[in-house]
Amino acid sequence: MKTALRYILIGLAVIATGIGGVLSYVKFILPDAGPTPQLKINATQAQIERGRYLANHVNVCMDCHSTRDWTRFSGPPTPGTIGKGGERFGPEMGLPGTFYSRNITPAGVGNWTDGELFRAISSGINRHGKALFPLMPYLTYGKTDQEDIKSVIAYLRTIKAIPNEVPESETAFPMNFIVNTIPQKPNFQKRPHPSNQIAYGKYLVNAAGCADCHTKTDKGEAIPGMDFAGGVEMNLPGAVIRTANLTPDKETGLGHWTKAAFIARFKAFDPAAGYKPHLVKPGEKQTIMPWTMYSGMSEQDLGAIYSYLQTVKPVKNKVETFTAVASAKESIAKK
Repeated sequence: MKTALRYILIGLAVIATGIGGVLSYVKFILPDAGPTPQLKINATQAQIERGRYLANHVNVCMDCHSTRDWTRFSGPPTPGTIGKGGERFGPEMGLPGTFYSRNITPAGVGNWTDGELFRAISSGINRHGKALFPLMPYLTYGKTDQEDIKSVIAYLRTIKAIPNEVPESETAFPMNFIVNTIPQKPNFQKRPHPSNQIAYGKYLVNAAGCADCHTKTDKGEAIPGMDFAGGVEMNLPGAVIRTANLTPDKETGLGHWTKAAFIARFKAFDPAAGYKPHLVKPGEKQTIMPWTMYSGMSEQDLGAIYSYLQTVKPVKNKVETFTAVASAKESIAKK
């Protein structure tokens, strides 16, 4: 009996040692997506302008790295906050921890090398070798053209430096271990020529992260058969919002939309054309879709996105995109 017990204890010790070894490896050896590139970008004005376009209207980096004014429709970036970071994303959003967007102005990343920024954007590892939580869509950016990433970096070097100390993000267990397994070596893609509308549109849809909000997931994995079908729920003060169905289903998606109507929908929110987001109170119709940012895309690029979306599998998925929710105080008052 004592011998059997001893073997059991030895077995448990071996298992514990094995688990401990795995956890140590995941925690202290990973992430591993290759060395930091030795990169120095000698930016041209054309490269900076390309980066400005991408960061503000396609990749919409400034969606998370600026302060969005949620008192107005679609939460446009507050003037004077471009790139300052500090936006909080917490457990109330269904996230495994509390995360803050970094200050990506020269006041925040001015001492980062171009190679360090390049690796963070495309592989999800910061200059200290720490894995970034994929709320930062590096898995998406790692499938774009290297030259587009370099253009974004060139642009970031030119924006106004805004001093802003941002709290450190805190990842809850067990995601604080799992997150180290997520960064990977990028799989860069050459940007297709705009004349190939569908291939070019597919590239832009990836770069813009459309699937991130318009494809439902389960435990971080896209639900098979629901690509771009919408229905992803998010909570706002006084409301629940759900993303729209972007598939070409004729009843519940974009099947009856023309290319002209699709482009016009975006351009209707273009500040450069005079659009001014109206005030929105809690419980009134709101969206997290950054219309004022995406509206700055060229008609050619928006048209390519439409052309690609028309090729994806139609999915019948009727979505109620907005539902007002009474606060607890209002519910009590009604009773």
